[in-house]
Amino acid sequence: MQHAEMINKNMRKAIEECMSCSALCEETISYCMDMPGAMMESANMRLMMDCAAVTRTCADMMCRMSPMHGEMCAMCARICVMCAEMCERMPQDQQLAKLAGACRSCAESCNTMVGAAA
Repeated sequence: MQHAEMINKNMRKAIEECMSCSALCEETISYCMDMPGAMMESANMRLMMDCAAVTRTCADMMCRMSPMHGEMCAMCARICVMCAEMCERMPQDQQLAKLAGACRSCAESCNTMVGAAA
């Protein structure tokens, strides 16, 4: 069986959502760092950094069909929900609202993969 055939449409969607979320986390971190004053608490910045790293790692593990990808997807979904909730506490900021949406989509796709890996 070809590797591409092993990655089904749900996994492909989860990989794409993870990569998109990771990139948007990095973009948002940079955005927050460039804002005048202390826009974001350090704990929130760390959460976005964790989200960026975990979503990227999760996508990598799915791409190589790691037998641990289901567990990684579960952790990824949890971190994405935490990041979305943090962003949603500042609904007036469009960049954070955009990240919250990406995190919610990623969490949903990752939760689908948790069920598929079980």
